[in-house]
Amino acid sequence: MDPMLSASLKPAVTRAINPIARAGLRIGLTPNAVTLIGAIGLISSALFLYPNGHLFGGTIAISIFALSDLFDGAMARISQTGASSWGGFLDSTIDRLTDSAILIGVVLYLISESDPLSPVVLGALVLGSLVPYIRAKAESMQIECSGGIAERTERLIIALTAIGFEGLGVPYALAVGMWLLLALAAVTVIQRILIVKAAL
Repeated sequence: MDPMLSASLKPAVTRAINPIARAGLRIGLTPNAVTLIGAIGLISSALFLYPNGHLFGGTIAISIFALSDLFDGAMARISQTGASSWGGFLDSTIDRLTDSAILIGVVLYLISESDPLSPVVLGALVLGSLVPYIRAKAESMQIECSGGIAERTERLIIALTAIGFEGLGVPYALAVGMWLLLALAAVTVIQRILIVKAAL
């Protein structure tokens, strides 16, 4: 049994954000606009604040902008037109950009500090990108492949927690978090490959 954190939290989170999502729709915001605003803010924060050493402040800013990923989905579900294929595609594509921007920002910071942890973060970035790719490729072959020990939500929480604590001066927080992120991404990739292999 391998329950996903994101799945277990989803009902409570949905109840909390639906009123705000409805308010956004009433003032004329669209789900896609929220997606783009959040993405621009998050990517800008990650690529400016992290490389300049603002790890804690950057994490706070990124966490705020990352909330758009919750609201755009809720707005799409409760809007009169409902969720669209274009909106789903845009959201999924932007998720890849935002996730990459966070780790790229950290890598740029580590390189400026001559920190040997940068290859670990790059490895986590590559393997983390493989997780959704494998799912998308599997689904193109009509194979359900959403399993694995750590989906996007779990990996994002681990990354932001580690970076934020590093910014607060907690010893080894970034190293522990990034090694854990690398390991979980590797395990998830293997699990999804095995799911596809079994299905074929």
